[in-house]
Amino acid sequence: MPLIWLIAIIFALAVLGFVMGRGRAVASAGGDTRGLHSLPSYYGWNVALTVMTPAFGLLALWLLIQPMWIESRVSAQLPENAISETSTRELVMSDVRRVAEGLEAINAPFGGADPVVNDAYLADLREQIGSVGVALGSDITVGVYDAARSFRTLSGWGGTAMSVVAFLTALGGFSVSYMVTNKDFRARNTVERRILLVLIAAASIAILTTLGLVLSMLFEARNFFAAHPWQDFFFGTKWAPDFRGNSELAILPLLWGTLYISVIALLVAVPVGLFAAIFLSEYASIRVRSLTKPAIEVLAGIPTIVYGLFALITVGPMLRDYFALPLGLGQSSSSVITAGLVMGIMLIPFVSSLSDDIINAVPQSMRDGSYALGATQSETIRQVVVPAALPGIVGAVLLAASRAIGETMIVVLGAGAAAAQFDRGLGELVNPFQAMTTITVKIVSQLTGDTDFSSPETLVAFALGLSLFTITLGLNVLALWIVRRYREQYE
Repeated sequence: MPLIWLIAIIFALAVLGFVMGRGRAVASAGGDTRGLHSLPSYYGWNVALTVMTPAFGLLALWLLIQPMWIESRVSAQLPENAISETSTRELVMSDVRRVAEGLEAINAPFGGADPVVNDAYLADLREQIGSVGVALGSDITVGVYDAARSFRTLSGWGGTAMSVVAFLTALGGFSVSYMVTNKDFRARNTVERRILLVLIAAASIAILTTLGLVLSMLFEARNFFAAHPWQDFFFGTKWAPDFRGNSELAILPLLWGTLYISVIALLVAVPVGLFAAIFLSEYASIRVRSLTKPAIEVLAGIPTIVYGLFALITVGPMLRDYFALPLGLGQSSSSVITAGLVMGIMLIPFVSSLSDDIINAVPQSMRDGSYALGATQSETIRQVVVPAALPGIVGAVLLAASRAIGETMIVVLGAGAAAAQFDRGLGELVNPFQAMTTITVKIVSQLTGDTDFSSPETLVAFALGLSLFTITLGLNVLALWIVRRYREQYE
């Protein structure tokens, strides 16, 4: 049974439980709701929550545990000859998962006798799987094929068992909660305890999601560093991937381009956005604010691909013709400053809107006290309002920085896809009219197309992603340190 249908059935059972539970409670009181311990709706919610909470909790655990169990079991079944000297068991399992996905996509039969599994059959199967959009970077071997069939079979049986167990759990919860429903049952207390558990689970989602992201990147990054020296990745100075071998995969050229473009973007977005926020919150009239603030926020709704086209067609050629060529600094319309300027324009509403909300949250009593001491409006803004709003402003800048570091489309169209080249000297590295690229662009390019997902040239994307996560985490720590240091002066 598809998961969406299972969820719909559980929801329908919960709705039925709400109606029947409420009706049973009222009937047990002889139709007089004053004889109930709790409001009638609490009895209905008790049955509904007893249906949904254990069933969805079981679904979540099942979906988390089943893939790991199937992976470990199929991995143990892999013959040693299926793992080449240049690969690992984990890398082969990634091929197994993709072949299993392809078998599902082409509706290959679950059981029964297959045609003779030889090289011709496996080559034809690879073409069929590729035709449905599942990318396979290497040929299918007999060991991988057998493991993929086993993986698919276990997944199918696991999905069926999950549906049956989850439905029986929901049905059992319905039966038990319906039977205990009567006028003396403390439904309100029970419902509030269960809602508290749901709130705790919701609060844990962010933590668990972050943990899952980190672990997924760590496992794949470990596979990359098992095939590629970590010294070359962190301390090398050249980015030259080659799927035929002898690749040079260093993060420094990509990191330089990422930071260079992000700094230019922040130099544009932070002053403009902050000054716009100060004007809107402290100087603008109600009419001007009602017109200007929505106009600024329109920029946040424009797709990034549109900004990229604007950089490619308008900003890039203008900077080349009026600055780069006359100054002898470059001949290409794709450059660091092109992407940085356009990205800065895109980030203005992020800084402006958040800073405006934070400045408006500063108590008016602080402004009145400053005016009472004889300060002017500009002095009050500089010495009272902005320092008091500094934590929120730092948060706005941090959000803009994270957005700049993670941007892709503007960089592809505005700055190009060539990594910085350290061997050309410092002048080329700091020239803002040179084409450079960022980490996010190379993550996309390394995972796009018919690539070998067990090769270092592909796995490097996960190492790059983990590096981006570490940079973002460092930005958060730095922001917290700045906020705590300056906040102490005003508390």
